[in-house]
Amino acid sequence: MDLGNGAGFRQRFVECETLFGTFLKTPTTHASEILGSVGFDFVVIDEEHAPFNRETTDRILLACRASGIAGIVRVQGPEAPFILSVLDCGATGVLVPHVDSVAKAKAVVSACRYATGSRGFSNTTRAGQFGKATLAEHVAEQDQGVTVIAMIEDPWAVDEVEQILAVDGIDGAFIGRGDLTVAYRQAGQGASLVKEATDKIIRAARKVGKPVCILASSHEDAAELSQKGASAFILSSDQGLMRQAAIQTLAGYGQSLAIKTTVPANS
Repeated sequence: MDLGNGAGFRQRFVECETLFGTFLKTPTTHASEILGSVGFDFVVIDEEHAPFNRETTDRILLACRASGIAGIVRVQGPEAPFILSVLDCGATGVLVPHVDSVAKAKAVVSACRYATGSRGFSNTTRAGQFGKATLAEHVAEQDQGVTVIAMIEDPWAVDEVEQILAVDGIDGAFIGRGDLTVAYRQAGQGASLVKEATDKIIRAARKVGKPVCILASSHEDAAELSQKGASAFILSSDQGLMRQAAIQTLAGYGQSLAIKTTVPANS
């Protein structure tokens, strides 16, 4: 893992290497450190739906670097200030919600790039090694290293997904099946409209040669999506993993103690 600028992760992502990550919902460094130690490729710090501020995101991104895991941030929105904040803190990349038009895709790319965009410059940040990187070094490292992933999660975005993903600088797509389910007024992700939208997004990404990231709901779901062309998989969240482990642990110990108490005292 390239801890300096994220170029290693971006290359792996755009080359459609199979990658595994999870959402971070809890504003502490511990989950990223644990996940890095067990071999996850990336985490997604969820500023959109969890209680993160700039200071907690900053600390977690430092922990990601220390733990050898890529730190992607799902920013609060596609506006440039949200993007600039996390990139200066040293994010490996951004997962940008509701990229629903070509114009918005171009604006997102512009906010992420120096030489070909409009990103506000500072090399006195973690991303710039607090001034160690020269202006030229910092611009080159960031423009080459920052991963830009567009979330396709609106029906009108699905309608023009190929044009959105064809925008130069959009590195790949994340399919927001939850948002699409709600937007299509469906009861579950297994709805035919959501499956059709998912397939359409994957086909569009393959046509323009870009990877797809998706939240997998099961082993079988991940295998099916992989066969269709998805390559980066988000597996639950830190909260979800803890809840699942807690349920299994409690049930296991409860079962063990129940069995023990039914054994006759003189056996």
